[in-house]
Amino acid sequence: MVKKILTRVIPPLSSLAIFSLSLWTIGQTLHQYQAEDIWSSLLAISRLNILTAIALMTINYMIMTGYDILGVAYVGHLLSYPKMALVGIICSGISNNVGLAILSSSMIRYRFYSAWGLPTLSIAKIAAFCNFTFCLGMFVVGGILFLKEPLAIPNLIDLPFASVRPLGYLFLLIILGYLLVTVIGPPLKLGKLVLPQLPLKIALGQLLVSSLDWCLAAGVFYVLLQDSITISYTAFFGIYLLAQVAGLVSNIPGGLGVFETVMLLLLASSISSEKLLGTFLIYRGIYYFIPLTVAVILLGKYELGCLIDNTKSSFT
Repeated sequence: MVKKILTRVIPPLSSLAIFSLSLWTIGQTLHQYQAEDIWSSLLAISRLNILTAIALMTINYMIMTGYDILGVAYVGHLLSYPKMALVGIICSGISNNVGLAILSSSMIRYRFYSAWGLPTLSIAKIAAFCNFTFCLGMFVVGGILFLKEPLAIPNLIDLPFASVRPLGYLFLLIILGYLLVTVIGPPLKLGKLVLPQLPLKIALGQLLVSSLDWCLAAGVFYVLLQDSITISYTAFFGIYLLAQVAGLVSNIPGGLGVFETVMLLLLASSISSEKLLGTFLIYRGIYYFIPLTVAVILLGKYELGCLIDNTKSSFT
């Protein structure tokens, strides 16, 4: 009896918590930036570049639905694409903004997939699969770019080598080892964690989806800067990736501000800090705030529909 009550109460409560946290994040984002700063930054970027950035962001978030498509296929369940796309867009839009991405995306996936009949263990596997797949893309594109563009590592990042070239080799070795273990070799046990064997098409799908995700995310930023810098997209992409890695390995809690600092340091010779900081505002608005708003609307619409359906069923 208690289990039944918890099963019915916990999903909507977790969804309400995510919804409330998302609204709070929107409020904090709006409060953080002054309207005149955003407007002046907008005027400094051509309308075509802004529209192109929005188009790339839209494509990127559609590509991100591939995480859930692959995850559902991995656990052997069948769901329609609109359902998986809905979960993928809401997860990406909210978890990219509210922090604790693994926890928030797992709560969202549990809310939807449990309502559609998936067992808890399968949902946990999908959540772990999707979050791990995201990291694989960084290893793929980072391995290639860090060998092609061996950037010097700023002193801010505490690493035992001077350039990113060793990271490039390390990332590619990780990908090669992953493919050998998951596609060819026996299941690998790392303590309690077991890397399962996957069909080759799912493993390659992981690398493709996550790599495109990283490429398009950097592309949105590059398009906004395109009229202000002279470096190539691949050179910029290497800097963008290094800044992301810096946030992970820095000694600063949560990598707070490290991404922006590394970008400022490595792009100092190509663009003024004022222009770059202004572009940061627009990039965050396009790549984070717009998807967050869409995700909150979709989540609210879904929950309102569930509430109406439950109300109707209680009167019949």
